[in-house]
Amino acid sequence: MSSIDEIALSVLENAPAPDEASGSALRDRAANVLRPAGALARLDEVCAWLGSWQRTKTPAVEKPAVVVFVADHGVTTEGVSAYPAEVTVAMLRALNEGVATAAAMSRSVGAELHVVDVGVGDPTGNIAVEPAMSAARFRVCFDAGRDAVANVDADLVIFGEMGIGNTTPAAAVAATLFGGPAEEWTGRGTGVDDETWARKVRAVEAARARIAPDASPMEILREAGGAELAAIAGAMVEARARSIPVLLDGFVVTAAVAPLAVLHAGALDNCLAGHRSPEPGHAMLLDKLGLEPLLDLRMRLGEASGALAALPLVRLAATVVVDVATFEEWGLTR
Repeated sequence: MSSIDEIALSVLENAPAPDEASGSALRDRAANVLRPAGALARLDEVCAWLGSWQRTKTPAVEKPAVVVFVADHGVTTEGVSAYPAEVTVAMLRALNEGVATAAAMSRSVGAELHVVDVGVGDPTGNIAVEPAMSAARFRVCFDAGRDAVANVDADLVIFGEMGIGNTTPAAAVAATLFGGPAEEWTGRGTGVDDETWARKVRAVEAARARIAPDASPMEILREAGGAELAAIAGAMVEARARSIPVLLDGFVVTAAVAPLAVLHAGALDNCLAGHRSPEPGHAMLLDKLGLEPLLDLRMRLGEASGALAALPLVRLAATVVVDVATFEEWGLTR
């Protein structure tokens, strides 16, 4: 077990459990508001989840924060993406200047956007032939993720990522964690052709072949992942420690937090899956993690866009329980 496994495990083991009293009270209220029982069952359960992690019987999403981590990947030299690696730096600038999709969506839903550069211009190792990161760099990125969450004042957090080529490390992490054919975990990413997809599969297979069969979850992330994936894992650990509810985005974000679920049962209890992307590996990961997505709109951008699209549903879930009168409050009996 690596030092990062030990740090993450220590934090997760000491993280607070959900506030069951608030969750139970919200379920009871949802069962008695002015509508047929179970009519909005999924939203009612989202409300109870939100309240249990916000630790209140009147949950709301008033201060959502979006943290997008950006980094370059050495595996792009294997020809695994439809776009050149140079696009990452351009997208970092677009995010910082407020003209990227994540920035526009964040403004639209009233979320505060934070952009964290954890490796633009300093690509990770080519995972097909070498570890993505040294232990030292992995720790720096992991800590950057923790710091990013520690420095936001939010009642719900969404994690996003941007890094050309990063669906290949995501597939490599998932395939190494859970097994199965590499081609089943590897999708088309930004829409690559058959030849490029075949190169992605070979890179995933090569990365997995390098990693020791008994490698720990965080070692797998260090070896096969990327700088932004490591940062997302750190951010997730910090959010869990602070009892902050989290909306997960797509394949890359889910792959980044999956090692934590393998490391410690309950590590992702404060998470909901915002959406399911068309990446085959994402559907497989959600199934492995027992997460049911709120949306399935065939979105495959990343940048936290799928989770941002789901954010209004979470707000509505709180509203339709907290702000709707019960039969008793309205002088009625059932």
